[in-house]
Amino acid sequence: MSDMNGRFGWYELMTTDVEAAAKFYAEVVGWTPTDSGLPGPTPYTILNVGDAGVGGVFTPEGGCPEGSRPGWIGYIFVDDVDAYVEKVVAAGGSVFIPAGDIPTVGRFSVVADPYGAVFTLFKPFPQDEIPTPPPEGAPGTFGWRELMAGDLEGAFSFYSGLFGWVKTQGIDMGPMGTYQLFAYEAGGPDVGGMMTRTPDMPVSFWNYYAQVDSASAARDRALAAGATTMMDVHQVPGGSWIYMATDPQGAGFAVVSTNQ
Repeated sequence: MSDMNGRFGWYELMTTDVEAAAKFYAEVVGWTPTDSGLPGPTPYTILNVGDAGVGGVFTPEGGCPEGSRPGWIGYIFVDDVDAYVEKVVAAGGSVFIPAGDIPTVGRFSVVADPYGAVFTLFKPFPQDEIPTPPPEGAPGTFGWRELMAGDLEGAFSFYSGLFGWVKTQGIDMGPMGTYQLFAYEAGGPDVGGMMTRTPDMPVSFWNYYAQVDSASAARDRALAAGATTMMDVHQVPGGSWIYMATDPQGAGFAVVSTNQ
């Protein structure tokens, strides 16, 4: 577990229609949806790359909470969920769902940084057999994590203090400010970026990019399946191509590829 401490390891979609959402992402990203078989009041669908799950889709009991909308949340793996909840609060963050167990799965807590961006702390229970995860950068994995922060420096200080993340390259975005790349550890590869959110963004939030074969091909598949484009295919510093949209249930999503 220590090699995953402080790293994103799972991604989850809360939606209004599990079956429709799973079908959409199967068509767009190529994930294979399977029923988790977990007991509970609502079904939980696993999104697989080969035999390995990379994320899940569910509808909360009673539907999405009042005032919320469908969306993705990332799980940051930690060695001790309860201890990290205390660290989050001490660093100015907040707790949305206190630490508790998911039977046979793991212990979790839903928290937010000091500016309101939400994420999940998670420690899996020991499992007898865990499929080998797909290699980094393989289609269907999550290739990038992006924080639209309330304040770049304050947010980075929060995550660095909790998880040891380190700054790498800072990219000058002109009037938009600096887009700060980060790695999980010194000398490690870039795994995401942060910037102060723009005035037209009402809240701070994390965004996650699924790796695909081609950003343009994924866009075409998404539009054919009912998506609405938010930002069309374009190249970003470093050479990757990205596309951002909302799925038919209204959740924002993004894809990234080395190919246009």
